[in-house]
Amino acid sequence: MSYPVVPTDPGVTRQILAENPQLMVVAFRFDAGAEGKLHAHPHVQATYVESGHFTFTVDGEVHELGPGDSLVIPSNTRHGCICAKAGKLIDTFTPRRDDFL
Repeated sequence: MSYPVVPTDPGVTRQILAENPQLMVVAFRFDAGAEGKLHAHPHVQATYVESGHFTFTVDGEVHELGPGDSLVIPSNTRHGCICAKAGKLIDTFTPRRDDFL
């Protein structure tokens, strides 16, 4: 199945890569300077940096991530990121983010 590319925040797009009720894989593409605004959700999230450089804030703690880096964000934890160098994140959510469908 093919899913559309959807604009989210300014300079950010999202595309579902695969999903079922238990798991969802999503690609996020960021322009340099774009921001994933601080937010929280009940899903556990694993983020993998395919390309680019990002500053993540997770529950007030700052993480500098580049290609090949990853982190896990527990459910209901406030988090967001700023993209310093244009790039792509591969995020996995469990359970599926029904609000993305």
